[in-house]
Amino acid sequence: MAVREIAPGVHAVGAVDWNLRLFDALIGTPQGTSYNAFVVKGSEKTALIDTVDPKFEEEILKNLMRLGLGSLDYIVINHAEQDHSGTLPLLLEMFPSATVIADEKCRDLLVRLLLVPEDRIRIVKDGESLDLGGKTLEFMVTPWVHWPETMLTYEREDGILFSCDLFGSHLATSELYADDFMRILPAAKRYYAEIMMPFRASVRAALERVSALDLQVIAPSHGPLHRDPIPILDSYAEWTSDAVKNLVLIPYVSMHGSTAKMVSFFTDALIERGVEVQPYDLTRADLGEVAMTAVDAATIVFAAPTVLFGPHPAAVHASYLLSILRPKTKFISVIGSYGWGGKTVQHLTETLSHLDAEMIEPVYVRGYPGGEDLAALVELADTIVKKHEDVVP
Repeated sequence: MAVREIAPGVHAVGAVDWNLRLFDALIGTPQGTSYNAFVVKGSEKTALIDTVDPKFEEEILKNLMRLGLGSLDYIVINHAEQDHSGTLPLLLEMFPSATVIADEKCRDLLVRLLLVPEDRIRIVKDGESLDLGGKTLEFMVTPWVHWPETMLTYEREDGILFSCDLFGSHLATSELYADDFMRILPAAKRYYAEIMMPFRASVRAALERVSALDLQVIAPSHGPLHRDPIPILDSYAEWTSDAVKNLVLIPYVSMHGSTAKMVSFFTDALIERGVEVQPYDLTRADLGEVAMTAVDAATIVFAAPTVLFGPHPAAVHASYLLSILRPKTKFISVIGSYGWGGKTVQHLTETLSHLDAEMIEPVYVRGYPGGEDLAALVELADTIVKKHEDVVP
């Protein structure tokens, strides 16, 4: 990434990862990502806000050289995860007089994960500030947004919030700013769904604090920056609220057509009743898109056949992921078919019990669905319609 000015004395010096397609060996990144880092230069001191992934250490060093920095006074680490902090050990070698700024929990993780010498780290508390000379950094400790040691840094004079993972997006782009917000909205929502949604209450609390600031620019650690903060703030307000939509998410897998028949019939029954439906074939689906749909869905219905004595592995995988992502879904159920027996319904309902949602009576049938089975699906659709009347605005 080229060095670019955000405000006088404030520059972006991070890196774009155009080719990344899997983050943390878990999260799909079909549009790549960026590792954003920033230099804030005051009249007396200079600070680097976060670093980059270790594979881009050469790029960040070049960017610091392009700025003509002969020294660094502080390196602020908002988050100890290596895509933010991974270049820190090298930077401490290159700038032996630099002091690391972190909160207490982040200090502990930097020592354990990166073997950073403890005496190089200065602990800051929530609300503490650091004067660089005409540039003041204020620190907001925001645990569980999304790790227990996460911190945000606010540069007071220019109204710039270095928001760490909050408000981010996995999106590789040459554009510094998200001026076309609708273009980056899907990436931002996917990022929220996969990374922030499990900590919705903590994110909502942080959002309230952030909204009280005089914000001119939101500069997250991934994706483009927001020089119009309103669209991303409004989006987060919606996503973190308790409101759901008249939407049913159906993650499904079918081996010999029986479950697929049930999903097709059930989808039509819901559509006929005015319910929005989004089925995903788990053998083909992008689980990031499944997670995005789960942000809004009032109901999730898993559909899976029995393999030997339990649910199809694809359904196990998806149900586990959704259980840890913890969407605000109000209702869940299971449909599908089996051959001779098994504990598919029990397994899936136990996994999904981690969600704070009401279980609606499953429809699980033996073999190919017949007339009575389809009638049970109609009854399930009717039940969902009635349930939605109570929770959907």
